[in-house]
Amino acid sequence: MMTTVQIHHEAMNLPEDQRALLAAELLGSLPAVLADQDDGSDEAKRRIHEMKSDPSTHRSWDQIKSERGR
Repeated sequence: MMTTVQIHHEAMNLPEDQRALLAAELLGSLPAVLADQDDGSDEAKRRIHEMKSDPSTHRSWDQIKSERGR
């Protein structure tokens, strides 16, 4: 059986499109989990505090959507 180091080496030698497909398949095989230990609530609290302390940072959902479409 190949070691993870050997698998990594072989995978890195694949063409870019095959590496992308492999990466997508590997990620898709993992359970969905949040990267943050706190489910992102600390970041949400920070942003809420920032918005309350400086209302000029507030943007509507329509503004955010239009910025993403640029």
